[in-house]
Amino acid sequence: MLIVGLGNPGSDYESTRHNIGFMVIDELSSRFNAIDVTSSSFLGQTFKFKNHFLLKPQTYMNLSGDSVIKVKNFYKVENVVVIHDDLDLPFGSLRFKLGGGHGGHNGLKSIDSKISREYIRIRMGIGKPEHKGEVSSYVLGAFNEDQIKHLDEFISHTCDAVTFLLENSMEDTSSKYAIRSLKC
Repeated sequence: MLIVGLGNPGSDYESTRHNIGFMVIDELSSRFNAIDVTSSSFLGQTFKFKNHFLLKPQTYMNLSGDSVIKVKNFYKVENVVVIHDDLDLPFGSLRFKLGGGHGGHNGLKSIDSKISREYIRIRMGIGKPEHKGEVSSYVLGAFNEDQIKHLDEFISHTCDAVTFLLENSMEDTSSKYAIRSLKC
């Protein structure tokens, strides 16, 4: 399985809402003592544990699919899971979905164009700004104080879900780990 966490490279984006997928990959890499197998040709930080791979594309969000297709093809991985931020869900919500539209998420749009839409999406709710014109600054902004209090718990819960998904179906994982929101 290839588990992809979406985000943007660089310290400017490190603690932003858009990088929550990277945060999950960092935690999974630590949990599994994953080995760094990064190659410049992968266009992303790549780690391996057992027969699974973790990927943090370093292409910036809009070109994430370029990295995903390279790792998927090189390692001949069939199953792909993409962990990403979702504006349409309140902070702390966790949802699972196979296929579907990109909902305006440029990272998903890029991946869809490279490998099709048939992959599992782990949608991590980050909430949304009051005004539509603030979307870019919101996703590229830091979590607020209340969210920060629960961020580690949210990331840990998502990692537990991914760990369960490695041995179980998406439906079973969703039944056990989907949440409406953390108590914030």
